[in-house]
Amino acid sequence: MHLKDKLEEARLNKKAILATNFYNFETLKGVLQAAKNSNSPLILQLTESSINYMGLENALNMGRTGLDYFDVEGWIHLDHGGSVELAKKCIEIGFDSVMFDGSELPLEQNIEQTMKVVKMAKSHNINVEAELGYVAKLGQSTTKMGYTSPDDAVFFVKETGVNALAVAIGTAHGFYKEEPKLDYNRLKAIAEVTNIPLVLHGGSGVPGEAIRKAVSLGICKVNVATEIKNIFMKKLQQLLAENNEIDLRKVFPPAINAVSHLIESKLKLVQ
Repeated sequence: MHLKDKLEEARLNKKAILATNFYNFETLKGVLQAAKNSNSPLILQLTESSINYMGLENALNMGRTGLDYFDVEGWIHLDHGGSVELAKKCIEIGFDSVMFDGSELPLEQNIEQTMKVVKMAKSHNINVEAELGYVAKLGQSTTKMGYTSPDDAVFFVKETGVNALAVAIGTAHGFYKEEPKLDYNRLKAIAEVTNIPLVLHGGSGVPGEAIRKAVSLGICKVNVATEIKNIFMKKLQQLLAENNEIDLRKVFPPAINAVSHLIESKLKLVQ
């Protein structure tokens, strides 16, 4: 099933699909192991930084091979694509879904650039995600507020024809200094006027009950990235501090399993 159809199915059933970033073979194995154990679909996400690190074709092939090996229903998605050119490369090489992130552009430019990506993706039947509003990225201020306006959202969706929309309702990328307070009324209003799958970015660190409520109000895709990197590295640092083992085949598995346990807990929140 194409991802845009799967997301629409999730929207109608008030469910969501978990979207997890991967950074190497070990984190990929961790998230896929969890999806297999939970018998759950999964969206595998690649940022531009991860693509640059692993190589575009290599990263895509790793994801595809992993999905087949673990027998998981899943899709490969470009996360936070910062240019039309990168989205074009991902569409042409065979990604199932791309995100063009023009959220820091003026609304008119965001619409203009997103429309270009939607047009390119249409003939490939590829899902296109966009972002509207201010969801603080790593290193950016979390005190600045730029919540998504329902009026802007319905206008943006109508003009661009985008398949899914990431909305700013109180989350941020990275870890939170205090528990985030999600604007559920705003989310409900956006869902009612747009009638498309909505996406929650900054899912790492959001309490489980908050995620469940957001899903019930229209969130159909929940992104988790920072927690994956954090738990993998913390476990690895702990293991390396405790012994002098140099065989990575012995060191990596506990860190992989830590990622799996984390993602299994996240999957329970969206089903």
